[in-house]
Amino acid sequence: MMMLNTSFTKSVLTFYDEMVNNGISLVYLGEFNQEITKMFTSMAEDEMGRNNEQTKVKRKVYHVMVETLQNMNKHSDSISDHHVGKGLFIIGKNEKNYFIITSNKIRKERMPQLKEMIDYVNNASKAELKQMYLKQIKEGSLSEKGGAGLGIIDIARKTGEKYQYQFLPLDSEHYFFMLKVKVKCYFEDAEF
Repeated sequence: MMMLNTSFTKSVLTFYDEMVNNGISLVYLGEFNQEITKMFTSMAEDEMGRNNEQTKVKRKVYHVMVETLQNMNKHSDSISDHHVGKGLFIIGKNEKNYFIITSNKIRKERMPQLKEMIDYVNNASKAELKQMYLKQIKEGSLSEKGGAGLGIIDIARKTGEKYQYQFLPLDSEHYFFMLKVKVKCYFEDAEF
C-alpha cells in the first residue's frame, strides 16, 4: 500500500473540514455542458428529496442551478473549441438558505456592463423586476454570446434575494467573476 504525502493529506482534510463547516455539498471545477447540468440538477434533486424539502424550495433551487449553469456554459470566456464553458460550481446549504456559487473567467471589457446589470437588478423592487423581465422578453437584444440578460433578472425575481458578487483581476485581459445566489429554505407566502 502506498501512503499519501502528509502535506497533501492535511490539505484534503482542511478542504473537507471547510466544506462541511460551510454547508457545501457539491463542488465542481471544469467544463460545463448540458450533460453536466443534468447530472448536477439530478444530484441536487435527489439530495433535496432525501431531506424532504418543500416543493417550492426544490423548484427554486433547481431553477437557479439550471440558469446559473446555462449562463456559465454560454457566457464564460473560457470557451473551448467544443463551445463548452469552464468554471467553478458550488452548492451548499445552511440553516436558512441554499446557496449556489458560480465562478468563471470573463474578458475585462465585459466586466463594467455585467456589474452595471447586476447592480441594477439588485436595486430593483419586485415590481420593477417584473417590468424589467417583461420588457426584456419583448425588446431584449441578444449579446454576442446569445443572452439577453433574462437569467439574471429571472433568478432575482424568483428568489427575492440580492446577488453577491465579486470580480477578481486575473491578468491584463481577464477577471475571475464570482456570483452567489441564495434560495430561502422556507417560504410562507412567496410565489414561484
